[in-house]
Amino acid sequence: MTQDELKQAVGQAAADYVAANTPAGCIIGVGTGSTANCFIDTLAPIKHHFRGAVASSEATRKRLEGHGIPVLDLNDVSEMPIYVDGADEIDAGLNMIKGGGGALTREKIVAAVATTFVCICDASKQVATMGKFPLPVEVIPMAKAHVARALAKLGGQPVERAGFVTDNGNVILDVHGLSITDPKGLEAQINQITGVVTNGLFACRPANLLLLGTPDGVHSVTAA
Repeated sequence: MTQDELKQAVGQAAADYVAANTPAGCIIGVGTGSTANCFIDTLAPIKHHFRGAVASSEATRKRLEGHGIPVLDLNDVSEMPIYVDGADEIDAGLNMIKGGGGALTREKIVAAVATTFVCICDASKQVATMGKFPLPVEVIPMAKAHVARALAKLGGQPVERAGFVTDNGNVILDVHGLSITDPKGLEAQINQITGVVTNGLFACRPANLLLLGTPDGVHSVTAA
């Protein structure tokens, strides 16, 4: 199977999971990126099952609305049984690096509200130790030089993502050269740097379930 076929398979598996494990009329959270797009496309046939969705980015909102799925503001949602999103890397504890598409802050906010976080990705994203994929850090523009110096002291090589502005009007520093052995500790440490909005480590709120696309089919994985 090609990588695109694996993404489509996990997208369909996630839609099947939503249909089987959420109450009718609920609100679901939807992530951002190419794998999340495959999930969105498979939601169209079951959109009658849920009342609407909360989108983690403007791109996701547009794709959901293109399928006739109502998009709600998170401030108007008091509970959400499930959030489905991809990952750039995921380890055995279901800690993740996210933010390759630049939506990490909104993704983290939506994930915080959801009862269950389902990560969908292909087997190439599963790693023993995270850090090969550069860690995105969303930063207030006036603080980018200060934050870059602080990240360098942590052993990383921060590089501003060229020509990119987040949906929140901020910049992203992609931090190369990290070997992340304490994801929860590093997530908290980076978030304490003045000027950081948040970083792409999802360890304080990891996934509850991984739907992993492999040539042998989609596997359901829980934290080791």
